[in-house]
Amino acid sequence: MPTLAHQRCLNHHLREAVARCPECRQFFCRECVTEHEDRVICAACLKKLARPTRGRRYRVAGLVVVVEALAGLLSAWLFFYAVGRDLLAIPDSFHEGTIWKSHWMDEP
Repeated sequence: MPTLAHQRCLNHHLREAVARCPECRQFFCRECVTEHEDRVICAACLKKLARPTRGRRYRVAGLVVVVEALAGLLSAWLFFYAVGRDLLAIPDSFHEGTIWKSHWMDEP
């Protein structure tokens, strides 16, 4: 097996390799590697490691949106239900305008 000094960068064939990526086991020059969590790693492997797992996060976010929407609908229904019950509790004489003509208002 050739030593690191005899290896060339995978991306830049004219440059001498200075590091080997521990993930993909390829050789790279200084411009193609970076330090991540105390390891020297290539850009392609760093991109794979840094990519968030989308599936679970989006499922939870979608569930939260549905729960919030249902809670909003429930609170709106409860509000209008309470307002309707209060309006039904008002006597008919109030709506007809006859409540103001009653005798209890005339007494001091």
